[in-house]
Amino acid sequence: MIGRIRGILIEKAPGQALVECSGLGYEIDIPYTTFFHLPETGEELILHTHFAVREDAQSLYGFASRLDRDLFRLLIKVNGVGPKLAVGILSGLDAQQFIRCIEARDLNALVKLPGVGKKTAERLLIEMTDRIGQLEGQFVPTSPGTSGSEAVPTEVSARGPGARAEAEEALIALGYKPQEAAKAINKVAEEGMSSEILIRLALRNMIPA
Repeated sequence: MIGRIRGILIEKAPGQALVECSGLGYEIDIPYTTFFHLPETGEELILHTHFAVREDAQSLYGFASRLDRDLFRLLIKVNGVGPKLAVGILSGLDAQQFIRCIEARDLNALVKLPGVGKKTAERLLIEMTDRIGQLEGQFVPTSPGTSGSEAVPTEVSARGPGARAEAEEALIALGYKPQEAAKAINKVAEEGMSSEILIRLALRNMIPA
């Protein structure tokens, strides 16, 4: 089991990071809440990871905090929730926000997550209510504006029309329909915004927390 990676960030894109460690480059799938915390390329970073092995693939998932990684491991134990959907859930809400949704039994917020229908949301409420107790000691209440998902990315990438297209593609890859992605981006887009900021603002509007 690969539980932690410390190395140099070589490349990054919404949903994935390439990290060099001891001469090896690890392609790591990450939720967007982790993507927004990545440093600039060429800098060192630490990701808490989960290594998944299937018959047709081996995948490494990375998270900015151990709490996010441990919650991911609990999510994939829920009936009908695989790694891809778990990453989508943690792209819309960071671990602390998700835990608050479960504690408040906020079905509406869960349904707005990509790939989560009403039945899946109800299943999450039922099964995760008991399981989040396993995260005791890691969950630290934060005041508005201090959680990871509220962070504003410091590095910019494509701007202008290219940024909009990149942001829309990222939302579609996350599980939103093209029409939903375009509408969400157009609603928040302003001249000069980077794709990272567009994605963050769009997700914030689509999944208020």
